[in-house]
Formats: sequence, structure tokens, C-alpha cells
Amino acid sequence: AGGQEGGETAVSSEGGGAETDDKDPDRDPETPATPQEDPEDEAKDLKDEPDSAMAAEETYDEPDRASMWSVHMIKDFRYYFQHPYARLFVAYLVVFCNFLMFAEDPVSHSITPANVIVVGNIYSFIVDKYPGGAWNVFKVFMWLLAIVVGMILGKFLVHKLFFGRLLRLKMFHRDGGSWFIMFLTTLMSLFIFSNIYNGIILAAGLRYDLQVTDVMDLRNSSFMKAAALGTWMGDFVTAWMVTDMMLQDTLYETWARPVRHWWRQGWHRIVLFWTVLLSLTGVVVMVITTDYIDWDYLNRGFLPTNELSRAFLASFILGMDLLIVMQDWDFPHFMGSMDIKLPGINTTHIRLHIPKCLRKDEWTLHITGKWFNYGIIMLVIILDLNMWKNQIFYQPFDYGQYVGPEDSIYFVRDISTLQGDLFNRTTLTYDWRANHTDPASNLTYLERDLHMHSKYIGFTLGVKGIAFVPGLMAFVTFGVLIWWYGRFKPNEKDPHADRYVKRKRSKKLRAWQKDANEPKATLVSLTNVKTSNAVQPESYDIPDTERENKDKNGVPSKNGAAPTPEGAVDVQVLSNV
Repeated sequence: AGGQEGGETAVSSEGGGAETDDKDPDRDPETPATPQEDPEDEAKDLKDEPDSAMAAEETYDEPDRASMWSVHMIKDFRYYFQHPYARLFVAYLVVFCNFLMFAEDPVSHSITPANVIVVGNIYSFIVDKYPGGAWNVFKVFMWLLAIVVGMILGKFLVHKLFFGRLLRLKMFHRDGGSWFIMFLTTLMSLFIFSNIYNGIILAAGLRYDLQVTDVMDLRNSSFMKAAALGTWMGDFVTAWMVTDMMLQDTLYETWARPVRHWWRQGWHRIVLFWTVLLSLTGVVVMVITTDYIDWDYLNRGFLPTNELSRAFLASFILGMDLLIVMQDWDFPHFMGSMDIKLPGINTTHIRLHIPKCLRKDEWTLHITGKWFNYGIIMLVIILDLNMWKNQIFYQPFDYGQYVGPEDSIYFVRDISTLQGDLFNRTTLTYDWRANHTDPASNLTYLERDLHMHSKYIGFTLGVKGIAFVPGLMAFVTFGVLIWWYGRFKPNEKDPHADRYVKRKRSKKLRAWQKDANEPKATLVSLTNVKTSNAVQPESYDIPDTERENKDKNGVPSKNGAAPTPEGAVDVQVLSNV
């Protein structure tokens, strides 16, 4: 309706036709109405101004630019690359690969302390290694200051200045993605301030063991289980969110129509989301934390992995994580009109208003569905990067493990055998542990250890470094596409930045619109009056010219209506309608 009103306004103001009047829309153009323009001026306007139909079409398009029904995608590479089936395949493939990586990774069975670059420093800085006394207050002050500095630098320096003004990326336009950027800069700020804190306590003469390092007060097995649960939640929520968005799809109209129709009805998507999430999460937590299912017993050595294949698998997972983001229809702008709903709830965003007592202006915390989704993916990527690092720099001795026959990996379960004089490169070998007995249990050390089908061949670091190439190419491609396609293009006629194409109207439709927008004069003649028993109104009110609105005596009818006898009236249209 708004588009039609705009079109009528454009015809009236630019085309020089009859003015639109709600009271009498069919007024004869020969009848004087409101102040009429001079015919010469009218002809001049028609010559100078653009065609009224074209102007009306532009007016029609204005309120419809953001409508997903008025655009379509060309069937090029992006059409198939971002097809719902392709997106669902990649999303659920990542979930499977992460489980396979956790099962085949020997680090997930290690009982040595976990050391994670950056994340371990932040954990020790905030949670662990407090000196006591007034130094505790100083340490809390330091990491609180690091958080504030990181958020300020992330908001104004990185988000607004670097991404907004220098690179002019649309995905970070105004406040888009500001919380995600502030989160990353806060992590780096905490890491930098932890090193500053180390220098201060060293200058003060405190013990060396109180320094913040990347060694966490957790075993590798515990940390990897927590990381596996985190990646499961992140990957599953991502895959489920992609599924939800595909089933709400209006661009690919021909795929899975019955499922999409059922999905959009009532509370189906919300009930199914929480049912599947809670049930599967319960099963996954039980399997990961209790070791109820033994992967090595299930696969029985079928296609065992080595450190090189595991490094490539980790690199492949990183590429798939980035591919999920690149397959989004709004990538890399993330400014499309289709805002997906958050998983498990019936809203597209989360909006929290800051209390008035804490601010002067109106501040709002606004998280849209896509930033919620892809923010989770970036957190998963951090965990996958640590897993990637573990595979490339993996050495069995560093994790309390050793290599046995057929290059199979054995890992120690008793932490006491990895302490003191027993923990060295001589004792942590297959031959030594097979030929020496533990006095406490009267069993050989080998009998107390566990065996994995995963292998360690002993590839050099240069060979394993080849696994950097696929992941590095994925990150480079991701950055180049954001830089190239995410820049501002000062073209208001292309609001979708070449991602969606406006549907073209056929010539017949354009001709019909042009003809429909021109004012018409309808001449009506009352002929062939037939008698009917049905009760008819006193007059058949048809707007007509003054000449035809007179009775036989030449007297104008009451209210401008022709007198009508009792009976049916056939209306013959004499002009084009």
C-alpha cells in the first residue's frame, strides 16, 4: 500500500495528470478540480521530467529495497557455494571432525600439567598464583586495569579507527561487532599486563614460582575434556543455528519445502531445539567425562592416525570453521535485512538497557543473531588453534607418553611415576617400563600404562610445518575477502553490495504498470434495463460526467446519480478500464 501511494504521488507530481483524490477517484479529467496547471507548462514538465512510470517504479522500489522477496541470487559459484545443503554439510562435518580429533589426540589422555599459550597466562593471572597479603590486592587491580584498558582500546582504537575508518569494513559499521573486538583485545591486554606483573614481582624480589606462566593448574586430560565440551557446544549451536536459518530461508525457495513449512509453524523450532540440545548434551557429557565409551576399543586400529595426519586434520577443522562464516549469505558485510533468530528463543537479538544510574546517555547492549553465532565460532577457533599447535609441536615425552611397537603411543596413568628421578628420557621408554617392576603393585610399569592405536612416526618439524599451509591459506582467504568485499562502496542503488540482485520486471509488466499509472476516464452507459424481483437501492451511484447525470427532463439527478428503475442494471463499458 505504501508503494502504491508513493507511485500515485509520483504520477500526480511529475506526470502532470489528474490529481489523486480519495473522495472521487474516477473524476473525469475534463471536469475542473483543484487549481489546474497551464497546458504549456504541463507539456514542458513532461518534456523535462523523466517518464512518470519510471519515476513511479523508483518510488515503488524505495520501501522495498530491504525486502528479501524483491531480490534473488544469480546461479553462479556463490549460489552453490552457499546453498543450504552445502552449509549444513560443512556445519555437521565440523562437529564430527572435532569428535574424531578428540578421540585420536594423544594429548587428551595426558596427565601432565596443561600449558596453553595466552590462555594459560590469563588463567594464572586471574585465578592462580596469588602471593598473599597486599600483593593479592595489587594483582586484582592489575587484571581489572587490563580488562578496562583492553575494552577501551578495542572499542575506540581497533573497532572505530582501524576497522571503521581505515579499512571501512561494513561488518564493523557503527557499533557492529564491537563486543567481539573488545573481547579479543581484552585477552591480549590481559596477556601483556601479566608480563608487566611478572616484571614487577621480580623487581620486588618475590619467589620465581609466583610468576604468571602458560602452565595451568590443570591436567591436559582435564583441560582437553573441557575444551571438547566447549567445542561441542560451540559447534553444535553453530550447526543448529545454520539449520534454523536454512529452514527459515526464503531465497532458496525450492529445497525442503515440507520441512520448512513444518519448522516455521508454532513452537516447533523452539521445542525441538531444547529437546535435541539437552538430550545430546547429556549423552556427550557422560561419554567425555566418564570414558564410558573407549574409542580405541571401538575402532580396533582401523585407519590409525599419526602426528602428521592429525596436524592436517586440525588444520582442516580450522578451515571449516572459517568456511562456515564465509558461507553466510551476508558475508562479509553482515548488514543484510534477513536477521536470523537466536537458537531456542523467538527473537532475532538480545537488547539490554543500561540502568540510568550508571550512564548519562542512553546505552544499550545489543547482540544480533549472527554476531552471537559467529562469536561462538571464534571462541571455538581459539580452542582449535591450541589443538593445532599441540599436533605440530607434539613430542611424546613432553606429555608423559612414549612409543612402543609399531609406533603405537602408550601413556602413563600414575602421576607418581612421572615425578622425581623416574621422570626422564631413560625411564620413559617402552623397554625400561616393560623390564622394571613397580614395588608398590608388584607389576611392571608397562602393565599399568594404557595403549592407543594412534601412532607417532617421528616426522621432523619441517615436514609437520606443511600442515600450516591449509590453515594459513584459509586465514589469508578470509582476510582478503573481508578486505575486498567488505569495504564501503558509495552506491546507494546497490544496498546489497552485489550480493543480491534486484528481480527484473518483464516488459509486459512494465508496460502494464506504465499504463496503470496513467489517469483514465471511464465512460459508462446504462442500457438494457431488466426487471427483477430483487429489492434494489433507490439509485445506482455511478460517478459520471455532468452531461450523463441528467434525467430525461434534463434535470440533474440528486447527489449526481442517475435515476434507476427497480430492476437489474447492465453496465456497458465504452472505454478502456
